Amino acid sequence: MDFFEVVNPHVSELTKNEHLLFDYVVKNLNEIKNKSIREVADDCFVSTTTFLRFVRKIGFSGYSEFTTVIKYTLLNQKKEEKVSPFVVSQKDYREEYLKNINESVRVIDKNSLRKVGEYLKKKPIIYLFAKGMNKQLMQYVKYLFVAAGFLVVFPEDQSMRAVVQRQIKPEDMVFILTYQGKDEEWVQLMQQLKKAAHPLLVSITGADNNVVQNMSDVNFYVFTDELFLNKMEITSHISMLAILELILYQYLDNAEEGEYHLIFK
Repeated sequence: MDFFEVVNPHVSELTKNEHLLFDYVVKNLNEIKNKSIREVADDCFVSTTTFLRFVRKIGFSGYSEFTTVIKYTLLNQKKEEKVSPFVVSQKDYREEYLKNINESVRVIDKNSLRKVGEYLKKKPIIYLFAKGMNKQLMQYVKYLFVAAGFLVVFPEDQSMRAVVQRQIKPEDMVFILTYQGKDEEWVQLMQQLKKAAHPLLVSITGADNNVVQNMSDVNFYVFTDELFLNKMEITSHISMLAILELILYQYLDNAEEGEYHLIFK
């Protein structure tokens, strides 16, 4: 029995506070497996009753089954800490690479995906914000959404971002990509947008409980192994790309007659 297979059908039913508990659990599976329910509840600043109710809501009969499945899942994953893909066997890295993509996709909140898809039906202007390696990914995302008929704005340097943010309107949509989720510029951008236009703020971050995630109207999180080569980050961003593609496909698959549709061959 796999932890994510058990919880996946229930993720879309979680409240905002329960999502915070879920984020904590996902990030701290290795520590939780050996803790009592009282210890975990204290770490999450909730009562044991609240945490037990959460455990049952995500598909477990009780806390004992919850920790047992976590242990079984971690045992099967056999994860090892990695500094670079070049210091582990290619077989091991390929397995971790695929697991990260698989886990990122299967924990997607279906209601969040549906919400963004419905918002796209209004044909908002889409604003993309990213730095570093995420900028190259956003170029591809811009290509996809432009091909689907959207007006997409992607300011690539800080001075242009400062100008563009003043043009954003309430009916627009903003995508922010940041794995760490604590970039000061993005936090300030989101604060200003919430005070002024407050468009739909959609972020894609790491699975940590982070500032950008909590400030977003909709957040999708990804799993990946942070990798560096010659002090440069070469972390895989394929999970982020997969989520962005699924967002577009959700819109296309549910578009009204006369709109764009996916054709499978």
